Amino acid sequence: MGHRLSKIYTRTGDSGTTGLGDGSRVDKDDLRVQAYGELDELNSQLGVVLAEDIPSAARDCLGEIQQLLFDVGGDLCIPGRNSLSQAHIRWLEDWLDHFNATLPALKEFILPGGNRAAAACHVARTVCRRAERTVVSLAKAESLNPLVLAFLNRLSDLLFVVARILARHGNGLEVLWQPQRPPALVPH
Repeated sequence: MGHRLSKIYTRTGDSGTTGLGDGSRVDKDDLRVQAYGELDELNSQLGVVLAEDIPSAARDCLGEIQQLLFDVGGDLCIPGRNSLSQAHIRWLEDWLDHFNATLPALKEFILPGGNRAAAACHVARTVCRRAERTVVSLAKAESLNPLVLAFLNRLSDLLFVVARILARHGNGLEVLWQPQRPPALVPH
């Protein structure tokens, strides 16, 4: 670790700016700051998933993803830094194939839920999609490693599949969408 924080507050951001990893200062609502902030939110949401009782393979996978998200956040915090390679994308695809092989084919859309772990994983998936949208906007304004977008796209797919695994964990069930279903009667 390069620098250790001896003080948590610095007062340097009191005017609405923050420092990037290269020492430059930008507004706290800068797209780059928003993007790595959303990765931080995603990482925190994965921590919520990991606080639940989940299968060990999912735990191992999500723990590694938390580590990678710090790398990707570093890439966004330090302009020009690129830590991702095609091997990271293949790694996500290998996990996707591993988890998806145990699931039945999708015939209906799935509603977020089933149990707490699956619901939390669906929230992580939607945060990942939001981060991806912000990175798309950032990539239009600045040069970025294109693998960041591929990584987030694959990661959101993986989180969907992991949510399906978690919904079925412990004999649970996925909640299927029932299109154009009339509302249930209100009990009297």
